[in-house]
Amino acid sequence: MAINPNIYLVGPMGAGKTTIGKRIAEIKGMNFVDSDNEIEKRTGVDISFIFDMEGEEGFRRREREIIAELTELPNTVLATGGGAVLEAETRDLLSARGVVVYLETSLEQQLARTRNSKDRPLLEGSDDVEATLRQLMEERDPLYRGIADLVVTTGDQPARKLAREIVENLESIGTAEL
Repeated sequence: MAINPNIYLVGPMGAGKTTIGKRIAEIKGMNFVDSDNEIEKRTGVDISFIFDMEGEEGFRRREREIIAELTELPNTVLATGGGAVLEAETRDLLSARGVVVYLETSLEQQLARTRNSKDRPLLEGSDDVEATLRQLMEERDPLYRGIADLVVTTGDQPARKLAREIVENLESIGTAEL
């Protein structure tokens, strides 16, 4: 039986990486890991606390180390944090060790999905969340696209339907089975 290549989900906050990733893992019979959740589990504190204590630079170092470790696991769907692509080393690891799927989403979707979230350190204290999200997207979209093997636009579709679409697309381009 062929082993599934790892699938790495990238995209902005609010794109649905965790929700869709869990569904892809179910469909494919793979393990699911969220890099932000793994950082919180290992440190015992939330991402916002890490940002407060170590700044974004400290958090990105932790994120790079965790992703380096998680991308060595077999048969895994990994949801990355929205800023994981900022580190060239992390982009290289994701590209080299699996199939990268960029979950592209609209600014309106991001606003709706992050509106009540309390664990978005880059949005905390922002006077203009929409402008912050727009600026992050301008900076990160080329990086997401640069490593993506597949770009899927999320919208109002249910996560299960999107997950099936992603799996079908990966199979049609010959990356779902080795």
